[in-house]
Amino acid sequence: MAQRKILLTIAYDGTDYFGWQKQPGLKTIQQTINQAASDLVGHKVHVHGASRTDAGVHALGQVGLMETETPIPTENFVRALNDRLPPDIAILAASEPPWNFDLIGAVKRKLYRYCIHTGPIRPVLDIRYCWHLPSLLDVEAMNEAARALVGRHDFKSFASAKDKRKDTVRTIFRCEVYRGVGPRQDYVYVEVEGKSFLHNMVRNIVGTLVEVGQGKRGPDQMASILQARDRTAAGQIAPPSGLCLMWIKYD
Repeated sequence: MAQRKILLTIAYDGTDYFGWQKQPGLKTIQQTINQAASDLVGHKVHVHGASRTDAGVHALGQVGLMETETPIPTENFVRALNDRLPPDIAILAASEPPWNFDLIGAVKRKLYRYCIHTGPIRPVLDIRYCWHLPSLLDVEAMNEAARALVGRHDFKSFASAKDKRKDTVRTIFRCEVYRGVGPRQDYVYVEVEGKSFLHNMVRNIVGTLVEVGQGKRGPDQMASILQARDRTAAGQIAPPSGLCLMWIKYD
């Protein structure tokens, strides 16, 4: 049989995992899917991910790519893999892209959404998927600060100190803060859309925007934080529980 590429759209609750990336001796999303896929096709499979989410971070639209010689019809992969995966991981779709498909290079946009619960009592049914922060947040000020991040900038100040990449320039297409409505009015959401991100970049952006919302920083400080190219110039890192990779778009 000829080699085939199978493209997977993946959702997961990352609470009980040490992130996407396979790590020796640790429970990760990638390793769990690798095992399920290998059991299915009858040979060792490595599922590459389009984005490396951190420990505790969730996804509704992660994209994975595997190579196999199996004759299993593409349309059967969703059900067959889900039968072999734990309840907190699900395959949403499967397709067979061209052989020259570039999982990472062909990405055009990614959307991350961060959820903050600002009510006084923690939301027990949502606590795995938000940052419970009982605090008044000035959403308008946060939005003003967020707009300063849109465009092509050096985001070194918002990267983890562990991120050693020399090129820290990234383009943000949209950064928006909004409050939920109706029964969700105690929730504040931060959406950041870009092509690629530095390690911890979105969580550091959210933590800084929260400090703006609390009045600890002014919205006009964002420009100087970017110019500093120093992690200590930005705010705290937001907890991983509130972050979700919503989707990844290709050509």
